[in-house]
Amino acid sequence: MSRSDDLKKIYTRPGDYVKFLEYIVKAKERYQFYLYAYCLMTNHFHLLLETRLPNISRIMHYVKGSYTTYYNIRHRRYGHLFQGRFKSIVVDKDSYLLELSRYIHLNPVRAGIVKDPMEYTWSSYAGYLGKKDAYLDSDEIKRYLGIGRREYQLFALEGIRNPKDPLSEVYAGILLGSVAFIKGKLKDLKVQITSEEVVNKKALSDDHERAGEIIRAVTVHYHTTLEVLQNSKSRPMRRKQVLIYLLRSYTGLTNQEIGDIVGMSYPAVSKAGLMIEGLMKEDKSVQRSINTIVSSFQV
Repeated sequence: MSRSDDLKKIYTRPGDYVKFLEYIVKAKERYQFYLYAYCLMTNHFHLLLETRLPNISRIMHYVKGSYTTYYNIRHRRYGHLFQGRFKSIVVDKDSYLLELSRYIHLNPVRAGIVKDPMEYTWSSYAGYLGKKDAYLDSDEIKRYLGIGRREYQLFALEGIRNPKDPLSEVYAGILLGSVAFIKGKLKDLKVQITSEEVVNKKALSDDHERAGEIIRAVTVHYHTTLEVLQNSKSRPMRRKQVLIYLLRSYTGLTNQEIGDIVGMSYPAVSKAGLMIEGLMKEDKSVQRSINTIVSSFQV
């Protein structure tokens, strides 16, 4: 779950919703996860997904970063679009997938936008009732639902008459499931937090491959080399900031990893990212350069 900064609209036309879902598809190809349900509201979104690797942060960094860059370019704006870090809950799918899918699909009803979830375009509800939905992993969903389309529809409509909030049962703000599930996951999370192998090698490889594409695009655009950018300290510093901005927007690399690439410390990378966002507003040539560079590599 993630909300917009200051509750501003993050989707202003049908094409925005489509673009966001396209980034979800690209993220699935890169980071290997299943999408079980989604609902895109005006100023926030809900995703029910199953990661096949411990890489949820990279998934969300890629999706939110890519969409923010697209949105900022289209609206000629700069800065953050979403509120800080996303909210995530680890769920026992065997016990809660059905209930959570209903909760997600009824978001537009609870918000008073529609009376029937079938009337809302930007959710996966219609896909559950048989309409083709290219974004969902339908085969995986069928494995866990255990009920047919008509039964699911009745189940969803019952949720309107008798609302239930499964999120009220979340343990410690991060876990939803049986006592046994919660105890097991607490052990797993401890292992993940202390492990040096948290990030899958393939995901790292994909991010570094994308970073290479971005570096090539930036150096070609500015007729320079990475070594020159790494050592730049005056006006060419702006070019380094552009590189940092694109690496943060189009890869899942951490600030530390980006710092290793451009020859800067972690805090300096964060500061440079904020500075270039300000320059994009003050100097239209910077925005034009970024647009040109982005168009030269596959987003």
